[in-house]
Amino acid sequence: MPERPLALFAMTAENVPQIFPPDILTRLGNAVEIDPTLTAENFSDPRVRAALADTEILITGWGCPRIDETVLDAAPKLRAILHAAGSVKGMTSPAVWERGITVSSAAGANALPVAEYTLAMILLAGKDLFAHRDRFRARRAFPYGAIVPGIGNFGRRVGIVGASRIGRRLIELLTPFDLEVSLADPYVDATRAADLGVPLLPLDDLLRSSDIVTVHAPQTPETHHLIGRRELALMPDGSVLINTARGALLDHDALIDELRANRLSAVLDVTDPEPLPTDSPLFDLPNAFITPHLAGSQGNEVARLGLTVTQEAERLLSGQELAHEIDHAVLARTA
Repeated sequence: MPERPLALFAMTAENVPQIFPPDILTRLGNAVEIDPTLTAENFSDPRVRAALADTEILITGWGCPRIDETVLDAAPKLRAILHAAGSVKGMTSPAVWERGITVSSAAGANALPVAEYTLAMILLAGKDLFAHRDRFRARRAFPYGAIVPGIGNFGRRVGIVGASRIGRRLIELLTPFDLEVSLADPYVDATRAADLGVPLLPLDDLLRSSDIVTVHAPQTPETHHLIGRRELALMPDGSVLINTARGALLDHDALIDELRANRLSAVLDVTDPEPLPTDSPLFDLPNAFITPHLAGSQGNEVARLGLTVTQEAERLLSGQELAHEIDHAVLARTA
């Protein structure tokens, strides 16, 4: 049996047992030699520095320190970074890419619960569940047997902003429903949109023609306040805006004005800033439904990240092509 390469965890220590529960940790240990009690929260730790000398694979995650030239000089055998989370931008310096180190991310696995959350919110918003729940709670009665006008998901128009991993998965999840789904993304052409099974629209047209708009674009300098005052004004009266991407993609001051005017509703799992100030009007506006950044992997879902990384390690060591390797050429315009 070939000798297992040495791997090292580089993340917050408390995350290791959550992301790698016993069954997944055992499977990872069959592929690589790794000490679950040694975690690089700080690359200057003497034990970590000693381990880096022979480390071939870094298993990174939330809380990983930045991997710069100093770290790479201390890890001359390093050939792969397998990230058990989403974005690798904050932790990888240019030196990682210049040295030809393979980088993989579990962002695709983290996209799944976000798309599921968004699906749930679209269907609930289509029924106007949040407002009706509040009215029922206040009145403790409702007109039994009456048909409620203006709600429902038959033919509801849903606009997806961004064909990211989450956006693409959401399109798949929406397929069985009687919804009219469209997409806006400047990096997608009509052929690719047709492959996804949705019409491609300019952002302004999508905003004008959608009952529900859900944002799945990456946070980059170009997407700061992608949905601003002008864009919000294009949305029809009574429409709903959902954001599970990053708070800075929305102009919150402009959104609050629209909510106060009772023209729109919003479902926000991310905000700017995050967390919100305790006196933010978003907490009290009845047409704002705010959740505390729960859409991404939580609870038992984080084990999916560990499984994804373990599978990548197995592929790497068997000479197979990685399923989730990061292409540095497109990193600048991704999350």
